[in-house]
Amino acid sequence: MQSSDGLELAAFLKEGEPEELFKEMKPFRQLMMQYECALQEVETKLNVLNTEFSLEYDRNPFETIKTRIKQPLSIYNKLVRMGEEITVENIQNCLNDVAGIRVVCSFPEDIYTIAELLSKQDDITVLAGKDYIKHPKENGYRSLHLILEIPIFLSNEKKYMKVEVQFRTIAMDFWASVEHKLKYKKNIKNPQEIAEQLKHCADTIADVDFRMQEIRHHIDKIAEQTEKSEIGMQRL
Repeated sequence: MQSSDGLELAAFLKEGEPEELFKEMKPFRQLMMQYECALQEVETKLNVLNTEFSLEYDRNPFETIKTRIKQPLSIYNKLVRMGEEITVENIQNCLNDVAGIRVVCSFPEDIYTIAELLSKQDDITVLAGKDYIKHPKENGYRSLHLILEIPIFLSNEKKYMKVEVQFRTIAMDFWASVEHKLKYKKNIKNPQEIAEQLKHCADTIADVDFRMQEIRHHIDKIAEQTEKSEIGMQRL
């Protein structure tokens, strides 16, 4: 049996305006506000790590952070696909990706470093993780996904919220963005051929990522040797 929220939404859908109903429902707006607060908490933690790395290692571990809240219509459609009742409670209980953060790093190893440091913080719980870097999807998609649970402190309660964090390199993010755009092109001839080309590009990009990482290691080693040599000369 549907709740009153579910019946209200079902009735409104007949008029073709599902997003507008969500926006008018105060419980829904409150939940979205709480997801926004959770995003702010995680983004702050990432920025702190970035600042610390900049000071300690004279470089930034990631290039950009992008946050987003899932659109009402996307939330509705996903609950329908899951066969779940359309309620505010089910949004929080059944969906893990309402609040999302994408962290774009320079090198693959930075992804794992930042993900580990973030996961080890004592107020964060890792609920799930999928490593599509070590185990790419069939289409070539690569990224590290974590579902985190983090507390937010409201005026009258402490509440735990879920946030999905995706870690990618610049090259992985470029590929995913282009692949997403091409995927929705209509009337493409030879779609299998296009899919194979995209997969080949993804593999090439992954190879370039690790080659660039090796070059950085080589540069760091040269810099370290130069610094030791200079210190030795100063002692003579």
